[in-house]
Order: sequence, then structure tokens, then C-alpha cells
Amino acid sequence: MNIHPNHQDLSQVHADARQWLLDFPETAEDFPFGPDVVVFKVKGKMYGTLALGKKDKSNKQEKDVNTPARDSNAAHEYWINLKCDPQEAIMLRDVFSAVIPGYHMNKQHWNTVKLDGSLPQGEIKRMIHNSYMLVVNKLPKKDQVSILIHL
Repeated sequence: MNIHPNHQDLSQVHADARQWLLDFPETAEDFPFGPDVVVFKVKGKMYGTLALGKKDKSNKQEKDVNTPARDSNAAHEYWINLKCDPQEAIMLRDVFSAVIPGYHMNKQHWNTVKLDGSLPQGEIKRMIHNSYMLVVNKLPKKDQVSILIHL
């Protein structure tokens, strides 16, 4: 069994991240990219994904490191793609080594967050909340109102 740096197994890391993403009103899970990538949407608009990625052992950002792992013997960790304000996206990448440009996403507006234990849970939750709110704020006003009264 692979052990998370905080001594949580991957299933617990996945369960925690999944729950944080589902904690917001009107959130639905979808699997448009297959069973290995969970997409989280509000009112049909994506604000996050959760997938298993390959663990970076060297702290280098090489192309093969930023590709989800297919090798069952490789060390793994969960990754979350989250929408982000472009300026904040750059700042987060500069501050946290576990935050990289969004994998398979518009790198200006999305970050990939490696759930490797290096980020405080509160920071991950804050990034999830910001991603959710960026999407909600682009919805039609009537949809925004129906969501915001539940926050």
C-alpha cells in the first residue's frame, strides 16, 4: 500500500478531497474522461477534477512527471485541477511546489494541485472554494442566487 506523506493512505486522501469538492451546493460528479478522472460541476459547469497522477520524486517539472501515471508500480498521489484567477495562479505556483500549471487545461486559468501532503488542508480548501466561486460568479444571476443562499 502506498502511504501518503501525512501517513494517510491514498483512499483517505481521495475521500477527503472528494468530500471537500462535494461540500458545495448544486455540485455533481461526472466521468466524461473515463472512470479514473472525476469531474466536479456546478450547474453543469466544471470547477474541479480529481485524478491519480504520478508522484514527482525529483521536484523537477519534467513532461513525464506531469503526466498521469499508467505504471501500476509507480508511486502515485492524487491531483486536483482547479480554476484560478490568472494572477493568483502564477503566485500559487511560485509559492507551492505542489501547484503546477493545469494538466490538460488552460494553463492561464487552471492549476493542478498535487495532494502530496505539502499543502495545508486549509489552503487546499481555500483553492477549491475560489474555483467554485469563479464558476458560480459566471452563471446566470438566477442560478447564482439559488446557489449563494445555501452558502
